[in-house]
Amino acid sequence: MDTPTGSPTSAASTTSTTSPTPAEPLGLVRPVKAPRSARSRHTAVAALFLLPALVLLGALVVYPIGYSVQRSLFDQAGDSFAGLDNYVALFTDDAIRTALRNNLIWVVLAPTVATALGLVFAVLTERVRWGTAFKLVVFMPMAISMLAAGIIFRLVYEQDPDRGVANAVWVGVHDTFAEASVFPRARPLPVHPLKAAPGGGYETKSPVRAGEVARLPLVGVAPAQMPEGARPARTPAAGVKDTIEGVAWLDFTRGGGGRPNTVDPKELGLKGLRIEAVKDGHVVARATAAADGGFTLDAAAEGAVLRLPASNFREQYNGVSWLGPNLVTPAIIGSYVWMWAGFAMVLIAAGLAGLPRDVLEAARVDGANEWQVFRRITVPLLAPVLGVVLVTLMINVLKVFDLVFIIAPGSAQDDANVLALQLYRSSFGTDADLGVGSAIAVVLLLLVLPVMAVNIRRMRRENRR
Repeated sequence: MDTPTGSPTSAASTTSTTSPTPAEPLGLVRPVKAPRSARSRHTAVAALFLLPALVLLGALVVYPIGYSVQRSLFDQAGDSFAGLDNYVALFTDDAIRTALRNNLIWVVLAPTVATALGLVFAVLTERVRWGTAFKLVVFMPMAISMLAAGIIFRLVYEQDPDRGVANAVWVGVHDTFAEASVFPRARPLPVHPLKAAPGGGYETKSPVRAGEVARLPLVGVAPAQMPEGARPARTPAAGVKDTIEGVAWLDFTRGGGGRPNTVDPKELGLKGLRIEAVKDGHVVARATAAADGGFTLDAAAEGAVLRLPASNFREQYNGVSWLGPNLVTPAIIGSYVWMWAGFAMVLIAAGLAGLPRDVLEAARVDGANEWQVFRRITVPLLAPVLGVVLVTLMINVLKVFDLVFIIAPGSAQDDANVLALQLYRSSFGTDADLGVGSAIAVVLLLLVLPVMAVNIRRMRRENRR
């Protein structure tokens, strides 16, 4: 039976056989691709703007690196190809091996100590009322150039306690617990009744007798360096039979005119001089000279030899040789830490300000003390910031030159040598060898590259988060 054209069955059949066009999602606009000519023009414009930067990068970075690599393969004159001989010299030359060893010490100690101090300063000053002022003071050395810092610490580490701050403090602490010598350069003259003692110091040439006056004259002490409170010497009266009286004095008259072995009116007593009476190798009596040089020994000193112990003449303690061969590298590292601990503190303090406080407070509520909060929560959360500080300082110390060159004296510069200093000395020293200098530069670059790669990888990982 025929079906009418306009019936519902026909309409349904038509609908089922024709697939509808899918509708576009509302609010979605398809991007219109720029013509190829427009994209090429944009690329050319970008390249034009980048060209000055690329030229500078090539002239100041790429070309010097390439030339250094090339020059490191040639001999001292630069005429003959030397291959890897210059690199072999880095591990056979004593000075360069010392520089490599010191660089390793720098990389291990300096960033670690500076980062640790920065962490301590940042955490402790977070709750201090004057924390901002303290951070300003700690960060202030960063405003000083390496040259100025080197000059400052060259004076700080001076051996003379009257000039070097470090030794002035050290000597002050030492003298607090150890008695200093009274007369370090005092000595007798040949005409004096004293001679050198076998164990050090001086002793009388003959035994003393009761009722006599023992005279102990010395020279070699500047009047201005006499002990405070010393008075004009006085010869005691003789005749007391059960004791031995004596006088120890500086046998020197300012302006001349004095007589040896005689107490003149202007001569001062050796206040504080220690005297021992020795009989048969044993000390039987002791005394200390008074302000006028007088002293008294009891009857046990009869027939004994009077000895002035070596402790009277020991050289005064002058502190530590900070710039000597043993301590010069740690001393210079100390100056570096003084400069860069503030840098580490500022970065760590910024990271500390971004920590979630609810985590810290939750740990305290759960019963954790401050040390546990610091060790188990604060430090792990600050690990990315600590990594940034450590890597930055490691790159920086591999290139350290100024402090070592300025602080280390000429006699200890070989002991404080680092690669950057050796690069300067090999390239521009008395026996300049640009081949070896270029090899050192390439080695420095190779040492820095892994640290930079770690830093770049960490930054990319942080950006993906």
